[in-house]
Amino acid sequence: MNIYSQSTLILLVLCFNLASCISQENSKFKPRLVGGTCEGCEAVLDYGDRELSSIDTLPEFEKTEPKLKVTGTIFEKDGKTPAKGVVLFVHHTNRDGVYPKRGDKGGWESEYGYIHQWIKTGADGKYTFYTFKPERYGGLPAHIHPIILEPNGKYYWLDSFLFAEDPQLTDEHRNPNSPRGGSNGILYLKKENGIWVGKRDFILGKNVPGYE
Repeated sequence: MNIYSQSTLILLVLCFNLASCISQENSKFKPRLVGGTCEGCEAVLDYGDRELSSIDTLPEFEKTEPKLKVTGTIFEKDGKTPAKGVVLFVHHTNRDGVYPKRGDKGGWESEYGYIHQWIKTGADGKYTFYTFKPERYGGLPAHIHPIILEPNGKYYWLDSFLFAEDPQLTDEHRNPNSPRGGSNGILYLKKENGIWVGKRDFILGKNVPGYE
């Protein structure tokens, strides 16, 4: 190997190592809460090393009625481009209006319970989760809490999923001034193959204070 070949090989190795370092650096993110305080929002970060899917099922779905399928698309800030790699964390009460615990599980789950799941969008920005309709508690309408984690590390809460037929919904629920995520969160359910189906789309950062 002559001196020019050696130089070329060394240059290629250096470029490869530099590209690898840049790739590894870009693959890491520092979680950053935006949109104001959020008790328990760190739960969205707690999926560990599990591989997430765009379709998943919450605990107790199989044995609990009424069953729900909630689906939709998460869009980038332009409201048109599907957002890939976004993690959506959802949790809610059981049919007794309680966030049920299991064993001596600690951390945030000790308060918010085990009826939860993480879903991650693919290239089409779509998400789907199967669960059951939660019960109302404390004078609040029945609801499902959503928390978003973007690939860049920003995470924040969005307005809850609500149910159109709930008599506890107020005008403020139905017509909020600045709904986070661009939607009032109300699901208009239709029954398909024995499961109540609702749809809701999100726009990343829409009406989230301090998002930029």
